[in-house]
Amino acid sequence: IDLINKPERPIPSGRIGLKTARNYAYALFLGGTICGFLISYLTNNWIPFIIVLCADIILYMYAYKLKSTPLIGNLTVGFMTGLCFAFGGFSIGTPQMIYTSIFLGFFAFVMTTAREITKDIEDIEGDKAEGAKTFPILYGTKISAVITFILIILDCILCPLLYFQHIFSILYLIIIAIAVIIFIYAGILIIRNQNTETAAKVSKYLKIGMLIAFVSFAIGSF
Repeated sequence: IDLINKPERPIPSGRIGLKTARNYAYALFLGGTICGFLISYLTNNWIPFIIVLCADIILYMYAYKLKSTPLIGNLTVGFMTGLCFAFGGFSIGTPQMIYTSIFLGFFAFVMTTAREITKDIEDIEGDKAEGAKTFPILYGTKISAVITFILIILDCILCPLLYFQHIFSILYLIIIAIAVIIFIYAGILIIRNQNTETAAKVSKYLKIGMLIAFVSFAIGSF
């Protein structure tokens, strides 16, 4: 699929062989699992290690089967992104941090899922050639764009809550407003047009918006 959609990537371009990529992936799995174990051991809190083990299984299943499953693959990537925040919250272990991390994780889950669906719209030609059954292929790019737009608006509505609940400072609200503008603009673009070029542009805007949102989380905590 990448040979058609993203031929410049390391594996389809031949810069990295399949065996090297596989071994590198296994090394990362092992390294991440060891880090999760050490964090749990040093804090005497085994929830982070359990989260890491679950992540290992989910990621393997995603690569093996879930990636090509309509919508489930998109939701899996979104869930794994959100799980990163939950991991941090449970590693610290205080009730306030756990609550905040779950909220931030839900935000990341929703927006990442929206971006994953957009990427499926962008990659529809390569996916068709490989026989993949992504959501846009099965149900059309218009419905996919509508779902993406709904998810984007949902996250934009949720954004101010962390300020009004006195979790983040006014700095968060100022910075997140920039991300919200980018998100809404991206949502309007994908609703208007679902061609490959627009989907690629929207995917890029969502990534930029998420980066700004993550910065607002960090700065807003001061």
